[in-house]
Amino acid sequence: MNGFLVTLHVIMSVLLIGCVLLQPGAKGGGLSATFGGGGANSAFGAQGAAPVLAKVTYWLAAIFMATSLVIEVVIVKGNRSVLDKGLTSAPVSAPSVPAAPAPPPAPPAAPKTP
Repeated sequence: MNGFLVTLHVIMSVLLIGCVLLQPGAKGGGLSATFGGGGANSAFGAQGAAPVLAKVTYWLAAIFMATSLVIEVVIVKGNRSVLDKGLTSAPVSAPSVPAAPAPPPAPPAAPKTP
């Protein structure tokens, strides 16, 4: 179930990115005009592709948000964290550092000469 949700989420995100990039910008171009030139909008009728792409963008954004929420609910219901996904059952301990060797004894003091 989780794999299906994540796959659906990734597909929706890629489609949403593509749909947003194909929409005409403020100057009436957009990425779609790059491939088709000025006649790119004629394939969608006199109004162009903006209304169709806008509706598709709304639906894709809604599905993207829904899959995001469903994935979060599944994670919360499982009492786990996103950060716990990579951890194994045994915690990783820090490597032990050997103790530093004891300093050598001080040399005996020399006898005093008068």
